[in-house]
Amino acid sequence: MPDEITVESYQPEWPLRFQRIAQLLRAELGETAVRIDHIGSTSVPGLAAKPIIDIQISVRSFEPFEAIRLPLERCGFRWRSDNPDLTKRYFREGPGMARTHIHVRREGSWSEQLALLFRDYLRCHEEDRLAYAECKIRLAERYRDDRHGYVEAKRPFIWSMMQKADQWSQMVGWMPGERDA
Repeated sequence: MPDEITVESYQPEWPLRFQRIAQLLRAELGETAVRIDHIGSTSVPGLAAKPIIDIQISVRSFEPFEAIRLPLERCGFRWRSDNPDLTKRYFREGPGMARTHIHVRREGSWSEQLALLFRDYLRCHEEDRLAYAECKIRLAERYRDDRHGYVEAKRPFIWSMMQKADQWSQMVGWMPGERDA
């Protein structure tokens, strides 16, 4: 079955979907999860997005991995051991579940901070949020059946936004706020 890329207008139900999942994750992971945050486009009010809930779980260490893997599997998520990004442990929804991506990252790591900064920057900058939405809609039409092409085509825009986010973070003294769950 093809994995067609669709970008939808912002849906107020996305944060509610995140909260339901996050409550289950928090109950299963306990203090293993230092933070549980809603990240990605569905976490930015007003931003058009693929209807996929991205969740970042911050942990002190990936070891012992069973302390992460087993609770997530009890919640129905599947570890993607073939994920080439070694800065995270990646999980996806199980059969019959709504599309969800779980990114387990080390607390304080560059990749953890990057996801939070990008989210917070877009939440605070409407003009850039709208430009990102236009970019995603345009690229989703062009790369509808080519997920890799879509991701690669977004990369220059995202990095230009990250440069702005970096400058903004220095001007305002940005720090990650309270965890979402």
